[in-house]
Formats: sequence, structure tokens, C-alpha cells
Amino acid sequence: MTEPVSPSGQASADSAQQANSGTTEVPERHRIDLGTLERHLRERIDGFHGPLTVEMFKGGQSNPTYKLITPGRSWVMRAKPGPVARLLPSAHAIEREYRVLEALGRAGMPVARVYLLCEDESVIGRAFYVMEFVEGRVLWEQSLPGMSPSERGAIYDEMNRVIAALHTVDYKAIGLADYGKPGNYFARQIGRWSKQYQASETEKIEAMDRLIEWLPHHIPDSDETSIVHGDFRLDNLMFDRTEPKVRAILDWELSTLGHPLADFSYHCMSWHIEPGQFRGIGGLDHKALGIPTEREYVEAYCRRTHRDPDAVMANWDFYIAYNMFRLAAILQGIMKRAVDGTASSARALEQGRRARPLAEMGWEIAQRVR
Repeated sequence: MTEPVSPSGQASADSAQQANSGTTEVPERHRIDLGTLERHLRERIDGFHGPLTVEMFKGGQSNPTYKLITPGRSWVMRAKPGPVARLLPSAHAIEREYRVLEALGRAGMPVARVYLLCEDESVIGRAFYVMEFVEGRVLWEQSLPGMSPSERGAIYDEMNRVIAALHTVDYKAIGLADYGKPGNYFARQIGRWSKQYQASETEKIEAMDRLIEWLPHHIPDSDETSIVHGDFRLDNLMFDRTEPKVRAILDWELSTLGHPLADFSYHCMSWHIEPGQFRGIGGLDHKALGIPTEREYVEAYCRRTHRDPDAVMANWDFYIAYNMFRLAAILQGIMKRAVDGTASSARALEQGRRARPLAEMGWEIAQRVR
């Protein structure tokens, strides 16, 4: 669907073959005191024994993600950027990532097990948390090259099953009633991302200005609340190495309480984007590939979540336009960090440049709304 915005650290050996995955030496600006970190973890995590070596995952633009390697096993550490970074309001909230992972793990959702949250920035100079290193495979291309039609169909059905399951979790029962503000999600998110975009603006993008003005006046009347992932897509899922089974949902940086159809329609943007544009599947022969059409995929989700697909599709253009605006705002934030020299990935500038075409696609779709 899209290029990774901030893939989580639970990468696999398979994904290491990709240009935007795998690990590398920790850049100077993201280095930490290994001795201090090792002592801290040894005292607090059962079974943690050094010596410790650290590598950094190549993917990700926002929170630096490290692979912690010990003789017995590997771990993953997510941290806030270094103290020189200028953080946007509410950005880089790794404490929230830890909290949602812990709660969803108890609810039986496929997420990495978390072991430790350290909010004391005096330890390594920034807050961080440690989680398990999940073995498996990350599938980067939405068209799933090299697979048979039945294999592709099984992967897409599993993605659909998992996001439907997430949206039906009783968030109050697992202690996340205050994880976000229930209700009025679209209005609040449009306001938030408009401000984030304007705080990160490096050039004028007319389509973004038009969307910022248009979106608040076209919000659908329906309102509901669930846990939303915020970045649910193929390459933020860790699949079993041999089966079409999700072992872990990755990258919870943008999760909150929100409207499930905002989350689901974001996941469906790939049907609107052609290959070569953020790795979409628009314009492909879905039937020949074994990939469901967008309508079929929406209907499967609606069956699993007990919704009327016609009612969902009635507002679909708004949902897609909103999500293109939102992702463009996120990419603009990456561009700002690239310009400021604080992005955690060397590919940040390339990704940031994609804010404009995405906003323009969003505005084009918005104009189809009656």
C-alpha cells in the first residue's frame, strides 16, 4: 500500500533482504551507552544475560528501533529520538506503544510480548521499551509476487480477519478505556493532523490546504469507537514463515481509540494506488492474482464486524480522501525531520517528497463526494 512510515523493530531474516529492512551499524546520532543499558536490562528482565551488542533496523522514520543481541537470544528496543531531536506534540509516545501491546497481548491478539518500559531518560538519554524479537516473514509487496492465487487469497483473508478482530476487541475490558477520546474521531484527527502538517510545512502544497478546509465539512454522521492501529498494512504484519497466519501486528506508534472505518479504509488505500506509487495494487488484475476486489474485501470485513457494506461504501470516498490527507501529513513530518537532520532513516527525504502526490490524490477523490 504505502512505503513504510515507521515499521516496528520485529523484523525477520526474510525482510533483511529488502532494501528498507534488515539491520545496520547504529549511526552516531542514535548511539547509546551499551554498558549502562546492559546493566539496566540484566537487573530487570529474567533471562537477560550479556555481553550485549546492538544493531539498528533500517526501516522506520520516527522512533529509532534497535536489535539487542545477546548470546542466548535477541530482543527489540524502541526508543524516542535522541535529546537533540525537536519532538512534535504527542509524537514519539513510546509509552503508549508499550501500553497497548501489553493490553492486547492479554486479550489474545497477535502482538509482540513486552518486557520492560523505562521512562527514566537518565538511563540512556531517552525513554525506551524492550519487547520480544518475533521470528517470521514480512511481506513487502502488496501484489505478493511469487505466490499462487490461492496463497495470495489466504494472505489477504488473514489480514482481513486480524483487523476485524482488532476492531471488535472490548477495549474497556482490557483497561484501555482512557487510551484515547471516544467519539468525534474524524473531527479531532483532522484538526490534529492539520496542525501537525502546518508545524512541519517545508513548502506550500495547495491540495493539503484544500483538504484542510474541505474535510471538516464532509464528515459522515455515523460515529463509533474501537482500538485503531493507525498504520495497518501488509508490511506491518509479521507472518508465520510457512502458513498464512499473522504472528504479530507491528508498529503501534499511531494507535489510539478511534473510528474503526477510518482504520480499515486506510488499510484499503492500496486498491486506489497503482504499482510504483507507494506499492499499490490499483489497476492490477485482482481476479487473476487471487486478490479480492476492494468491494469483496470490504464485504468480508463487514461480515466479520456485522456491518452493512452498502452503508459503509456510501461514505467510502470521504474515508479514502481523509486517509490520503492524514498520510500526507505524516510524510510531511518525515520531510521536516529529514530537513532538520533528525530522521532515523536515510530514506526519509525520499519518503517526505511523497506528501505532495498523495495529497493531490486525496483532493481528487474528495471532489467525487456529492
